[in-house]
Amino acid sequence: MKKSGLFFVFILAAGFLFAQNSSIPAVNLKKADGGTFNTSSISNPGKPIIISFWATWCKPCVKELTAFSEVYDQWKKETGVIIYAISIDDSKSTSKVNPFVNGKGWEYEVLLDVNSDFKRKMNVVNVPHTFILDGKGKIVYQHTTYTEGDEDKVFEILKKIAKGEEIKK
Repeated sequence: MKKSGLFFVFILAAGFLFAQNSSIPAVNLKKADGGTFNTSSISNPGKPIIISFWATWCKPCVKELTAFSEVYDQWKKETGVIIYAISIDDSKSTSKVNPFVNGKGWEYEVLLDVNSDFKRKMNVVNVPHTFILDGKGKIVYQHTTYTEGDEDKVFEILKKIAKGEEIKK
């Protein structure tokens, strides 16, 4: 019993360390146009990146990405941020993703994680789950859920990254 408890603590600690100070794993995802996208190509040298896991059926996800959409042009202009919206919709509902995104007018790179491979490797349990990467591609911040106004905190972090400031945890 003690060994299994210790193992569980080790797994939790490893997941926490991964999520707080690591690069993202390389996983093949589907692009909205049907092509393949490997997450190892996610980069924005010297500038921030947002990776947001979402689903069409998740109301808080849609609210968060809609809030981001409303300020995305300003964010890009001031910080150079790139947003990747990773849909975790399964194979039965992926056909709804493109029309959904087009209807919302989101201008993000939308990728499909149909088998949840990327979701698992990033230790995402619930959506929305949003990660912010610094200009070196390291995860410096993450949050789950969404409350109106969260985008303001995200923007403050993006501005710090754009200035080269270190993000304190």
